[in-house]
Amino acid sequence: MIWGVTHGQKPEVRAKVGGVVEMACRLPLPYTGASVPLHVVEWVRQGFDIPVLIKFGVYAPRVHPNYEGRVSLVRNTVLRVKGLLIEDQGLYECRILLLDKTTDETRNGTWTLLSVTAPPIFTKTPLPVMEALVGNPLSLACVAHGNPPPTITWAKDGTLIGGDKVAVLSGTLSLRAVDREAGGQYECLASNTEGNVTHVTKLKVKGPPVIVIPPKDTSLNMTQDAQLQCQAVADPPNMTYVWQREGENVYHIEALKSRVKIMVDGTLLITRITPDDSGNYTCMPTNGLLTPPTASANLTVRHPAQALLMPPQTYLPTGLGGLVSCLVRAQPPLLRVDWTKDGQPLDLFPGWTLTSEGSVFMATANDDATGVYTCTPYNSYGTMGQSGPTTVILQDPPSLSVCPRKEYRQEVGITLVIPCQTTGDPAPSITWSKVGPATRSQYSVAANGSLLLLPLSKDHQGEWECSVTNRVATVKASTLISVLGTSPHAATLVSVTPGAKQANVSWEPGFDGGYTQKFTVCGEKQEWLSVPVPSSSGSSLQVTGLVPATEYQFSVLPHNKVGTGPFSEIATIRTRSQYPLC
Repeated sequence: MIWGVTHGQKPEVRAKVGGVVEMACRLPLPYTGASVPLHVVEWVRQGFDIPVLIKFGVYAPRVHPNYEGRVSLVRNTVLRVKGLLIEDQGLYECRILLLDKTTDETRNGTWTLLSVTAPPIFTKTPLPVMEALVGNPLSLACVAHGNPPPTITWAKDGTLIGGDKVAVLSGTLSLRAVDREAGGQYECLASNTEGNVTHVTKLKVKGPPVIVIPPKDTSLNMTQDAQLQCQAVADPPNMTYVWQREGENVYHIEALKSRVKIMVDGTLLITRITPDDSGNYTCMPTNGLLTPPTASANLTVRHPAQALLMPPQTYLPTGLGGLVSCLVRAQPPLLRVDWTKDGQPLDLFPGWTLTSEGSVFMATANDDATGVYTCTPYNSYGTMGQSGPTTVILQDPPSLSVCPRKEYRQEVGITLVIPCQTTGDPAPSITWSKVGPATRSQYSVAANGSLLLLPLSKDHQGEWECSVTNRVATVKASTLISVLGTSPHAATLVSVTPGAKQANVSWEPGFDGGYTQKFTVCGEKQEWLSVPVPSSSGSSLQVTGLVPATEYQFSVLPHNKVGTGPFSEIATIRTRSQYPLC
């Protein structure tokens, strides 16, 4: 028989984890005279199928495996639990079964709530030292048990963590993308009313080097030594420095490789600099991770003005303008250029001038121009000397022996040959090109310079240009090709003048393909509508029935008996308001 007594609200017993607790039985033992009847004491726990403890008479109690060695009965019915675990928390009930009754009589005991309080204990933490690659995501997870349930906070280098780059959810700290600043000491703190516990993780960020001292623009005099600084830090720190000039490794530049040295700290040393050393230098430290950074600076070598290599001959076009150039390198900038002709200081003939770059310009090249020239450039540092000589030679500009006609009108699909021929020694080169948008159709140039269109297509329509070039000049001749028997070409220069409920559309017709063409004006507000253009309207149309203060688009579509041409470009307008605001 089960005896039980109910006392309203469940009683509660509190104890700390690891401690000892006693839970009194709320059922009194029934006495009959001077002795206690034969009975069974049973302690059960809510949610457990097997009792925590069963005690029958003088026999040893039977104990649930989870409580082995930790529970006992004291004072006949009191359940004593030692070595409390946080998992012991729950509802317990005492039951007493009398064995000498002839009938079973069941009564429920009162449930006792055992609350086990415990300071936080970590069940999951990140490693004491972790490494992360720049740009990768990272999660640091802290899980702690305790009662009351602990709260978890994160700090970095002693400062509580927050902000857009970091998220903390359920004790896990997440970084969307690790950067250099993410490195440091992270502290996970779990706390409740019973205490707190901390765990520290040191995060090392691995990645490409970071340049801390970039090179600076530097100006030095010729023959001085140049030092371009470049210092970087990295983890891992096994860095090598690469220096480039204008994109080429300095050790691969013949005139430079014997005079350069890259120091341990990344500094580039160039000994006895020359004017050729001027340029843009780029430092690139690398440790093999991801994309290495770069930093650039310009090295300017100050030197007297220097005349560069002169061509042995300079050819000028007879009867046309010509230029005898003095190629100069000067830093500081050029001040003047002195010229000689045939060993004497140059006298400027009528029509001859010196340009700001120091070249000699001749408005009309004639026999006065022939001779041997030298130039000597100067800047504020002086000069590095006279140039080598160049001999000026007159040569006739190219001329056309056979020119194309001004216009060719030909049916589509046939072969069209347009002549463009020249004479000369050496023979000038001849090229053809279409003026304006390039043609999508094929064409070729014959050995004698003629343009071959085989077969003639609609896309060949338009102006073409023949260019004849020799070493002194280029002359050009143009022709217009009109391809007949095609659909019309697109209208151009579409213009729209809006009113409140109408718009005046005008355009420039394209080539008609050799047949009379008509037009359709297409307008769009929500869908395209077509309005045929009467022949009497020519190249304009008033479109009516529009909505005031509304945006419209217009395009013109040409067509003839062969077919429809392409749409013109779209013109967008907004109609005027019907009631203008004052």
